[in-house]
Amino acid sequence: MPKTFREWKVEQAWLLPPSVGELVPPGDPSHFVRDLVRDELDLDAIFDTYSEERGYPPYHPAMMIALLLYAFTQGIYSSRRIARACVTRVDFMAVTAMQQPDFRTISDFRLRHLKALGALFGQVLKLCQKAKMVKLGHVALDGTKVKANASKHKAMSYDHMKKKMKELEAEVSRWFERAAAADEEEDRTFGADKRGDELPDWVKDKQKRLEVIRAAKAELEAEAKAQLAAGVKPSAEKPRDDGPDKPPRSRSKKRPKKNGEPDDRTQLNFTDPDSKILKGPHGYMQGYNCQAAVDAEAQIIVAHTTANEQNDVQQLVPMVKQIRSNLGRNPEELSADSGYLSEQNLEALRRRGIEGYVATGKVKHGGEKQPNLRRVGPLGQKMRTKLARAGPRSRYRLRKQVVEPVFGQMKDGRGFRGMLLRGMTKVPHEWALICTAHNLVKLSRRAA
Repeated sequence: MPKTFREWKVEQAWLLPPSVGELVPPGDPSHFVRDLVRDELDLDAIFDTYSEERGYPPYHPAMMIALLLYAFTQGIYSSRRIARACVTRVDFMAVTAMQQPDFRTISDFRLRHLKALGALFGQVLKLCQKAKMVKLGHVALDGTKVKANASKHKAMSYDHMKKKMKELEAEVSRWFERAAAADEEEDRTFGADKRGDELPDWVKDKQKRLEVIRAAKAELEAEAKAQLAAGVKPSAEKPRDDGPDKPPRSRSKKRPKKNGEPDDRTQLNFTDPDSKILKGPHGYMQGYNCQAAVDAEAQIIVAHTTANEQNDVQQLVPMVKQIRSNLGRNPEELSADSGYLSEQNLEALRRRGIEGYVATGKVKHGGEKQPNLRRVGPLGQKMRTKLARAGPRSRYRLRKQVVEPVFGQMKDGRGFRGMLLRGMTKVPHEWALICTAHNLVKLSRRAA
């Protein structure tokens, strides 16, 4: 006897079409994000920008915000992929009520309201605090290197710029001479009625590259002069000889020369000039240093910043100030790795009444210190003694349990591999959206 199967009629029409809420199970995060944006968030900063009565009605701003935030929680960041999800995924249809904005509309909305979208981080954080997911008993601070929307191969040092400019100027000059000779030959061959003054394409491309390099060189020179005017001590004229037995050069911001020129090693990227060459876990990258302070209660991000410097030491105090600004008080404890260690930072924690646990050197799992400990001052010595006495039971051990998994959830869990936007006027707001999406995921799971 043949087996009986359920009917599978793709062309079967529905007599009573379902509502959009029935397409997705009731506990799905799409319902949570949509309702939270619609009912809980203050969107006046975005609504107030719509004052023109004329024209075709745009998509509802609250719907567009819910769409962006939900897409980020699902690890979808490209406007084209978001637009496709609106057509192919029922969970996105539950957010948009079956509306299908195209990728250009989504991209333009994000860019137009980028600052206001980044500011939603504070509102979502307050909701997490209201849900008792933030205690500020222990906060762990760390940074992660995020790839910029630019290739490191599009960066050039100041010394290379000077050499390349001379080569290009000589080459363009030769080509101008060749172009003039070609014009004379064409006049003799085709007659003098031809214009003959258009530059060939192979000249235009080199000329354009020369102009770009000149502009980048001028930008580095202006930055170097500004550093000298601000009192930055000039670097030594004689280059340092780094032998195999000498410690490597510091990769912090290069100091200008005495004559006001930039250091020859100072680099500028032509695609995203604000991004820098940074050392990440898998080698050097063109990127940004994205910071996050994470509360130990439920791995909620309570503060974030974006920098374009390798070193983390300048980020501790601004992050502590932002925690207090966001939540009204300081954390009781704060842990951070040795990249944040300085006498000024330890003093800042002491003045604010925060119990600090800042590593004074590389630390192996289990609390055993490696031999290459950093040189530290009096406060650093006290910190080293405090961490050594506690051993494996030190509160410092919470750092890798609290903040490092958050970066793993962002990068591996939700596929965040690099910035889509460029420049320090946009990238910090994009990082704020990534942090907001992380908190929304945690909040939705608590509400489920």
